[in-house]
Amino acid sequence: MRAAVFKGAGTPLVVETLRDPEPRAGEAVIKVQRCGVCGTDLHMTSGHGNDAPTDSVIGHEYCGEVVAVGAGVENLKVGQFVTAMPVAGCGHCTPCLAGYPMACFQMQGVVGGFGEYMRIAAPGSIILPQSLSLADGALVEPLAVGLRGVRLGAMQPGARVAVLGAGSIGLSVIYWARLLGAGKIVAISRSERRADLAMQMGAQSFEALSEGETERVFAALGGMPEIVFECAGAVGMTQKAVDLVGPGGTVVSLGFCTAPDPILPSLATWKQVTMKFSFAYDLREFQHCADTLAAGHVEPRAMVSRIVALDAFPDVFESLRAGANETKIHVDPWSAA
Repeated sequence: MRAAVFKGAGTPLVVETLRDPEPRAGEAVIKVQRCGVCGTDLHMTSGHGNDAPTDSVIGHEYCGEVVAVGAGVENLKVGQFVTAMPVAGCGHCTPCLAGYPMACFQMQGVVGGFGEYMRIAAPGSIILPQSLSLADGALVEPLAVGLRGVRLGAMQPGARVAVLGAGSIGLSVIYWARLLGAGKIVAISRSERRADLAMQMGAQSFEALSEGETERVFAALGGMPEIVFECAGAVGMTQKAVDLVGPGGTVVSLGFCTAPDPILPSLATWKQVTMKFSFAYDLREFQHCADTLAAGHVEPRAMVSRIVALDAFPDVFESLRAGANETKIHVDPWSAA
């Protein structure tokens, strides 16, 4: 098979021919149809201390067709269109049995979507409804991140919501906040380039993160936010969320900032802020994302800015690393163009 291979921190991916994968017990092999590029992919190939292994194939927002199943696999059959959580656990502990292998002490990553074929963990897989497009299948993973964050926020019907950051996770949060009963939603970002997308996902207004943003956000919501979702992942954004949220409100962090990010405890204490940190998703949330898209709530398709072929992907990946203005790139490993 052909795949875009990580050769070392800060260096371009290289398209190489590798041995076709074979399923082990509890696994299946899929013919990858689409794989989305995540900010995590950029981070883990840029020399920040937790890089992917050299000569590995990354990519975790994938969907594809099952072409082989391993021993003991009963939930998947050849020919089915599936996606899967990009982790595998022991299969026996309490988190695994609850569909949340992310919390398994033996959790291992299952990546490889930037190649023509890859192994997936069968217990973490879902069969996608026939009505879904290839793009939909590869959007389930980032949508599930947003769904878990909104659920963690315990949002009340009609709640005033602010979302810091308008990348794919921030847009996913806006989408789910609207579907799950938020009142007014305001998106906040340093750049206005995704203002239209934020409105498509369900925000009522978009505010630039600049001087006077607090007053503008309060005016747009008709009061202080009851929940602030931090989806930017940059230093200073957790404190910004505390600054914005109203007394007794909730801050949910999904930005996954990997640098120390101090806050002013006295302000959070004075406001009696509840702070929560959301990580990933479980299998039920994965399935709900697919079912919601199948029900016709397909606004997230607008996040896909471009579909690229495998041969073109290394250059596109480097452009993203350099800050190219894209929302969600999807790789089609089988495209000739």
